[in-house]
Amino acid sequence: MNHSFDVLIIGSGAAGLTAALNLATHRRVAVIAKGALGEGATGWAQGGIAAVLEEGDSFEAHVEDTMVAGAGLNDRHVVEHVVGAAPAAIQRLIELGVPFAEEGGALHLTREGGHSHRRIVHVADATGWAVQQALEKAAAANPNIVLLPDMVAVDLITGRHEERFSTAGSVHGLYAYNRESRKVETLTARATILATGGAGRVYLYSTAPRGATGDGIAMAWRAGCRVSNMEMMQFHPTCLYHLETKNFLITEAVRGEGGILKHPLTGHRFMPDYDERGELAPRDVVARAIDNEIKRDGLDFVHLDISHRDPEFVRAHFPNIYEKLIGLGIDMTEGPIPVVPAQHYTCGGVVVDLAGRTDAPGLYAAGEVTESGLHGANRLASNSLLECLVFGEAAAGDILRRWDELPPVARVREWDESRVTDSDEEVVIAQTWGEIRRFMWNYVGIVRTTKRLERAKRRIDMLRQEVTDYYAHFRVTPDLIELRNLVEVADLIIRSALARRESRGLHFNRDWPKTAARARDTVLVP
Repeated sequence: MNHSFDVLIIGSGAAGLTAALNLATHRRVAVIAKGALGEGATGWAQGGIAAVLEEGDSFEAHVEDTMVAGAGLNDRHVVEHVVGAAPAAIQRLIELGVPFAEEGGALHLTREGGHSHRRIVHVADATGWAVQQALEKAAAANPNIVLLPDMVAVDLITGRHEERFSTAGSVHGLYAYNRESRKVETLTARATILATGGAGRVYLYSTAPRGATGDGIAMAWRAGCRVSNMEMMQFHPTCLYHLETKNFLITEAVRGEGGILKHPLTGHRFMPDYDERGELAPRDVVARAIDNEIKRDGLDFVHLDISHRDPEFVRAHFPNIYEKLIGLGIDMTEGPIPVVPAQHYTCGGVVVDLAGRTDAPGLYAAGEVTESGLHGANRLASNSLLECLVFGEAAAGDILRRWDELPPVARVREWDESRVTDSDEEVVIAQTWGEIRRFMWNYVGIVRTTKRLERAKRRIDMLRQEVTDYYAHFRVTPDLIELRNLVEVADLIIRSALARRESRGLHFNRDWPKTAARARDTVLVP
């Protein structure tokens, strides 16, 4: 089945919906989501959006904070552009009805780690959810926007898929698996925007949503686009360790209010052994310390203990966490919380310019799927939703301005599954998925060594061959599509980590502990 649109947007979070709303004034837009519309990372964002809105603060200070967090790997020109665009982006969300917290008739601003001023606008501790709801509501009400949930992106349509084969590299849309009909459909468009989010699910422990399997990064790579800085994976130090509940974050504020990290067997408070700031050391330092304790002693988790504080104080400060933990049989006012570090954000991705353009004509990208130059070697808190808003709007603006220059939609071939059969061994997918996530966690995680990275490379090469062979013989399913992308992204992360012969920001290699004098991006070319 063939569907044709002016613009196709893959992903229904902040980046995708912002782009759609900006395009819909002049063009017919389709937004596809691989599950429900609100299942992406945007709705999970607890913190807020960073913007210079307070007297005494300045664009220069926000730029400097971002550059310091990014360990000098950021592109200053990009950082200045995004920071400068932030206040207007917040204003547009207010106009859409996002109920940001106020105090004394002005926006209430909070401060987060790495920021020199209060500049985080928020909606309690559920900012992303409020932003997602407002964008979804506006998109659903727009007659020029078609929302298509339960469509799993398989591959971008390029010249190789044209009826008259071409190597021009232009992108003409997407093949997508329809969960309802269980068939692959052809969606063509003059311009395509990747807003697919990150690749957190390549790791055993991640705060990312279930669908964060690096689909956009893998598809862009297969379509001939460069990717950059894939070794820069941000880890959050304290994610709840519980067999029934995945992805539940224990906010850094618990440590800020006196929570202590302890060895679960000895009760020893270990953070002062690693850093004089103890539990209030930066995220990457705390994550590496916990990782070291776990790996050295073969632990599953460490303890985060705030039970020495007054129970009323704990319940008042952390009502959501308290309720969640009580439901799981853990009382944080009486005992410790089991925690592990978890993958939190993909700082690398598809290379884009300030207009969101990729290397492929007709293909744009925005948000966590990209490496725009904003985050560098480590993302500053609350700059991620901001990036989605600014680049979603930028991509839309460039498409509208350059409409007549975009490559015309060619006649493309329908999806061909005449030479494949239904799989007779689905267990292979679950086994391979589990294998990747485990060795990526152990060998390509928070602390790396060259020997571990080489082990991971040998394993991913073998699994890539197996998955490629499997993909060639069986009909696609959502699980197989995601596994194929996970293998691709895992390989890109490992190759990038091996290529960086220094430690910088989120990338820490024991064999190369020093930071090089000059910051260089790790750019992989297909």
